[in-house]
Amino acid sequence: MIVKNIEAKVRLATFLSAMSFVLALAISLAVSYFAYRQVSDSRKSIYVLQDGVNPMLAKRTDIELNRGAEYRAHIARFHTLFFSLIPDERFIESQMREAMYLIDESGAQQYNNLKERNFFSAVLSSSAVLTIRMDSISLDEKRGYFRYYATQRIDRKSAVTLRSLITEGRLRDLPARSEHNPHAVLITAWKTLENQDRSTVEKNPL
Repeated sequence: MIVKNIEAKVRLATFLSAMSFVLALAISLAVSYFAYRQVSDSRKSIYVLQDGVNPMLAKRTDIELNRGAEYRAHIARFHTLFFSLIPDERFIESQMREAMYLIDESGAQQYNNLKERNFFSAVLSSSAVLTIRMDSISLDEKRGYFRYYATQRIDRKSAVTLRSLITEGRLRDLPARSEHNPHAVLITAWKTLENQDRSTVEKNPL
């Protein structure tokens, strides 16, 4: 009788130990899952300060809800850097350096092509001021494809020329944001489809 009681107690102790182990394992897995979800959700969010002054006024915003706007801002910023120039060699180099953080080697290739054609030297020698006005951006977020439409103004001493500009490319998300690439996007396979004179107005000599 004593032996049977001992065997029953051993079985009971074994059963309780096994159940405790299974329960502890289940709790650990559940905690790990919810911790992973929390970290994953936090990575999808950014904190935006109102007026950039009071961190207590920060609003949490889901990145995916505003990704299209970030793509458009990234595209517009790159084209502004690349196509807005003044006759200052250091300024041009600074613009190109900042622009290259936003694009892959396709941007560097176009930059080198312009250098070989002495485009930047012509800007310096003619004292031309180049500005760009974006007309629209056609964006397909699912395909990661865009087409950019703009008007470029070239203001020389003798005349003002307006040029139509159309480019296209693709977008690739980066794993992290940086000071030079705040939207964590990279433009790829970029090329110019059209860049031709629309009108030229001669200036009256003084």
